[in-house]
Amino acid sequence: MPNLRTNRYLFKYRNLSEVLYDSLIPDPFYFTLEQTVSGNNGEKREAVLRYMDYSIIESEQFGKIFIPKNHEYGASLWSIPLNNKEEIIKKKKKKEFIINNLGENSWLYYKSVVEYMSLKSCNLVSSDSWYLSIVGLKPSHQNQGLGKTLINPVLEKTDSKGIMTYLETFNPRNMKFYEKLGYKTIKSFKEPTIKSDYWIMARQPDK
Repeated sequence: MPNLRTNRYLFKYRNLSEVLYDSLIPDPFYFTLEQTVSGNNGEKREAVLRYMDYSIIESEQFGKIFIPKNHEYGASLWSIPLNNKEEIIKKKKKKEFIINNLGENSWLYYKSVVEYMSLKSCNLVSSDSWYLSIVGLKPSHQNQGLGKTLINPVLEKTDSKGIMTYLETFNPRNMKFYEKLGYKTIKSFKEPTIKSDYWIMARQPDK
């Protein structure tokens, strides 16, 4: 297992990673992910901040990302369909990152959750759908109508291309927000590793 205290990681989006962390750490997925990291609370937090930063970079390379221009109050990160070669590279890099920066336990946790949720969603959404993997808004900017500004610019693109989008949420309080954007709940499951209910929501393109 790597020594997370000495393993240096150079952030590209440190400030934005902190925004995503503060916004998302109450979510059961990220809360539990943090608990899988060895070390004190500061080391655990730093590891999840690295995860957030890597997720932004990963979306730049393999998916889509929206960050408000000249502002860092939030972001939306999207996964898009890839060819087999790209998908293999993406998964390999993700595994290496998590093991090297969070640890083997974190990788086993991540793998278990993602494989279960992917298995459930693949039968419910089309293979060419875009997936809203992460959206986070700075807590001080919440309840001001800014959340939709992180998602709508991408939905305009998917609408123009006739592409379905979907998401998964462990927080039922978020569902009304997504419903206002046109998402509908299509199924709910209990994730066995986290032991928490979550909902799959999908949105047909608005033509």
